[in-house]
Amino acid sequence: MDKPDMTRIETRCRWQGWREKLCSAEEAAALIEDGMTVGMSGFTRAGEAKEVPRALAERAALDPLSITLMTGASLGNDLDKLLTEANVLSRRMPFQVDATLRRAINDGRVMFIDQHLSETVELLRNRQLAELDVAVVEACAITEEGGIVPTTSVGNSASYAILADKVIIELNLDAPAELEGLHDIYIPQMRPTRPPIPVVAPDSRIGTPYIPIDPDKIAAIVVTEGRDSPSTVLPPDADTRRIADHLIRFFTEEVSAGRLAPSLLPLQAGIGSMANAVMSGLAEGPFEHLTMYSEVLQDSTFDLLDAGKLDFASGCSITLSEACGERVWSNLDAYRERLILRPQELSNHPGIARRLGIIAINTALEVDIYGNVNSTHVGGTKMMNGIGGSGDFARNAQLSVFVTKAVAKGGDLSSVVPFVSHVDHTEHDVDVLVTEHGLADLRGLAPRERAERVIEQCADPRYRPALRRYFAEACGRGGHTPHCLEQALAWHIAVERDGHMRSLQAEGAEAVGA
Repeated sequence: MDKPDMTRIETRCRWQGWREKLCSAEEAAALIEDGMTVGMSGFTRAGEAKEVPRALAERAALDPLSITLMTGASLGNDLDKLLTEANVLSRRMPFQVDATLRRAINDGRVMFIDQHLSETVELLRNRQLAELDVAVVEACAITEEGGIVPTTSVGNSASYAILADKVIIELNLDAPAELEGLHDIYIPQMRPTRPPIPVVAPDSRIGTPYIPIDPDKIAAIVVTEGRDSPSTVLPPDADTRRIADHLIRFFTEEVSAGRLAPSLLPLQAGIGSMANAVMSGLAEGPFEHLTMYSEVLQDSTFDLLDAGKLDFASGCSITLSEACGERVWSNLDAYRERLILRPQELSNHPGIARRLGIIAINTALEVDIYGNVNSTHVGGTKMMNGIGGSGDFARNAQLSVFVTKAVAKGGDLSSVVPFVSHVDHTEHDVDVLVTEHGLADLRGLAPRERAERVIEQCADPRYRPALRRYFAEACGRGGHTPHCLEQALAWHIAVERDGHMRSLQAEGAEAVGA
């Protein structure tokens, strides 16, 4: 940015020592050296430091260096792309969504560690990962004591700032000042004497509204102006509406059976167009006084708040489309009392998820007939984005729901297969599968019973004959979980060989005709 406006800075930075630490993004980036481990703020394209990473990429073009980069989740403003193209990244964790970085990961040029999002700082805190040299954290304010007030995400920023040797703060004057007070920063104590984390409801406040750090660790303050990248979620379509309708019907039946109250239980939804569209569909349901305990607060969160359906939402980041962002950021005071942003080790904490009885709704790339879910690897080998927080919630939720469209690539691929090519969530962690064709409630079913239900309720009609044929042949060979091992991955081999699964449709139809 141009010459800093000292008056504007003083309204955001109340720490006395800030003037001595003020520097350019280039000067701050010079504090990051080759081989360092660096933690940066940012979670699902929200709240990332925007200028220091850019300056680091520009510097690397002239002075090559490589680092291990930890974040909360994905970075916005093409930062992963720029850092990858500049060969800055030797190792990256725990989540990403950038196409350029994805290619480098799948080519083996960047070592990617895919982690449950609740685990990264636990591993770091217990010295199971390399110690953190530098943390780069975006802030909307700095308190009198040097505490960092995050912007639109907390992610792993709090622990990174506390554990790093040096802290670089990007003070973003474009971030709404009204964000201050929205955050609830609580750091679990060390094991084995850690007391229970006292979150007993989505609206529990147990910490401070800022990240408490030793101000002597503040190595640089860079004043910036910049916005988060808008969410790329797509609006609901006919298929996602049908998926939402299936879920609304299922929840209504659960309420009628007395297994859920009309307010359901705290909701969690994965990031992306599918989960966002399904959550938006709940606005049409009969449920009132809903709450949310999730990781990402998306457009659907604010749609439900505006519809009067949602009373409170807790997460670790806010990621909005451009249109929804205009509505929310210009009117943040209307939402402040109904929102909390926490560190992701709390938003995704397995113990809290189990205590609150979360209803978890996450997205699958593919599912198999026994209920195993692949949410990360295309064709079993190529990383898409990462497991994210889905595993944190799936194993510990009261209801673990996975949604997917039944086909992909215009029908060339079936998302329901005999055996997933990579397992992220085993059949033991999956209660309900939903596609546009129907919902399979898998609770209390043995593998053979699950297979019949998934095929008949979730698979696309074009692929059901082939799935029935596979299951029948597998059952003929016996086993608790019947499989024909030589055919188990044949569907994926067909894609690798032909680029589609259409030949399996024909084989299934021939078998039915015979």
